[in-house]
Amino acid sequence: MTCDDLCEMLSEQTPACDLAREALLSGGAFVVWEGLVPANQLFHTYRIRRRVAQRHGQVTLGLDETVGILEATGDELLRIGSIRTPDQTWTFTLFLNATANTVLACTGVARTSHGGD
Repeated sequence: MTCDDLCEMLSEQTPACDLAREALLSGGAFVVWEGLVPANQLFHTYRIRRRVAQRHGQVTLGLDETVGILEATGDELLRIGSIRTPDQTWTFTLFLNATANTVLACTGVARTSHGGD
């Protein structure tokens, strides 16, 4: 998968997609891992992450929408990817279908500079 391929797949799935695309276009690093994970397992994980982020005041983007998409996707197997902005201030997590030709959801988290990550 190329950067251009991934940019084309990022549309309006969640509010984080535009910033993730911008990160790629400005030289951000990305990876899409080979393993497959059931969406319902990811739903439970990211629902907990949403609660923890809210409790700690962590800045996120598209997390609510991503949790909803993961819940609706059921037990479909997904690939996970990641994009980091060139300045390392944001990390985006991507959820792609099993063949990695469609982005289903994207969420972003602002990285803190005070050693908490």
